[in-house]
Amino acid sequence: MRTESEFNSGHLEGAVNIEVSQLGSRLDEVPADKAILVYCRTGVRSVRASKTLVNASYTDVYNMQGGITAWMSAGYPYVS
Repeated sequence: MRTESEFNSGHLEGAVNIEVSQLGSRLDEVPADKAILVYCRTGVRSVRASKTLVNASYTDVYNMQGGITAWMSAGYPYVS
């Protein structure tokens, strides 16, 4: 849900980046049969993206509160 430069500055291993503004037109890239963890930098855009997915009938959607910033601040692993 982040810009390319934000994504390149740090993301979870195996993450796929789709900017929130593009999500509606790229839903075919989001697997419907897997749990989806949505996150952005601080958690604002990911709330919007989570709602988009739920409205598109995705059922196993999770939003990372605080975004990658909180994740990194907590010392959890990430790729940069």
